[in-house]
Amino acid sequence: MDDLIFEVTQEGDGGFVAECLTEPIVTQGDDWSSLKQAISEAVRGFFFDEPARVINIRLHLVKDEVFALA
Repeated sequence: MDDLIFEVTQEGDGGFVAECLTEPIVTQGDDWSSLKQAISEAVRGFFFDEPARVINIRLHLVKDEVFALA
């Protein structure tokens, strides 16, 4: 069983972009559920020649927040 870790960032328009840290897989979605669906499709497409392979997908949400101290 393999784990694929995706670094997820939220775009200015509210959508999400996910980039795999170990394989050349990048995808996007308008919301969290569509992102998960897009990741599933991208991973299945990437490993199309290994259909019996079991893969755990880990999502690491990166949040860049700025605030001021008064």
